[in-house]
Amino acid sequence: MTVNAHPEYLSAEKEYDLADNDEDRILALEKMISFLPGHKGAEKLRAQIKLRYKRLKEKVAKEKKSKKGGSKAGIKKEDLQAAIIGKTRTGKSSLMNLITNAKTSIGNYDFTTKTPIVGMANHKGVSIQLIEVPAIESEYYDKGIVNSADSIIIIVTEVSQIPEIEKKIERVPGKKIFAFNKIDLLSENEKRKISATLSSKRYNFVMISTKTGEGIEELKEKLFQSFGKLRIYTKEPTQKEKSPRPIILPPESTVKNVAEKILKGFSSKIKETRIWGPSSKYPGQVVGLAHKLKDMDVVEFKTG
Repeated sequence: MTVNAHPEYLSAEKEYDLADNDEDRILALEKMISFLPGHKGAEKLRAQIKLRYKRLKEKVAKEKKSKKGGSKAGIKKEDLQAAIIGKTRTGKSSLMNLITNAKTSIGNYDFTTKTPIVGMANHKGVSIQLIEVPAIESEYYDKGIVNSADSIIIIVTEVSQIPEIEKKIERVPGKKIFAFNKIDLLSENEKRKISATLSSKRYNFVMISTKTGEGIEELKEKLFQSFGKLRIYTKEPTQKEKSPRPIILPPESTVKNVAEKILKGFSSKIKETRIWGPSSKYPGQVVGLAHKLKDMDVVEFKTG
């Protein structure tokens, strides 16, 4: 210990000794450096602490980079993928727990989520992959996932948060849905004012409460519609009921696309195709492989 050390330096040194993680140690070292004695006798100590600080920062940065790489490598993109983003403590984890099979940690402190969390939501028989991304203002925020997602749910609890977030995602290609959360804490008049403000700015938004569940079904429907995909059901010739889960396809898809999605090469084995639904002229219409389908069509294949 250097002679005549500042009391604040001694306090920071104690914090360093008691710290149970590297991030707290870094904060303590920053305090120690700022309160180091300025006389020549402290030069050696100053050099030692700065070197310790540099090495610890490099170690933490390397660990975070490794974690980010590992999390992205394990995420396989499904047919419908959406990212949930927002500032810390706006309810991202609560939404994940409410509408997906994921069980994420919810804490009464900032930046609870430090790695992307993946879960599957079900809406009318359609599976949607949701990824909760760490807070947008944190160092754990993952731009790569947000840029590749088909749609983005942006959770806010104040209108003033929107411009700040928009600046960070202005080049993100996915469809954007704003979810104004915690409306259970607002009066009816406050909700009307916020809704009017968001409408006037032409935002695609939903007013929700992850506590009461208000607006959640509307959010799920908006989310599905944002993908712009077709839900195509299949039916066995010997059965009256359609398949419980649809095949998800892009607009302008044909009967052949459905067959190939079921099994590659399957379209060459089809002898007859019948369809029911929006694209058919009448129930059970016989069509060819080039027939363009519409959302909610039902397709029946007969093979020879």
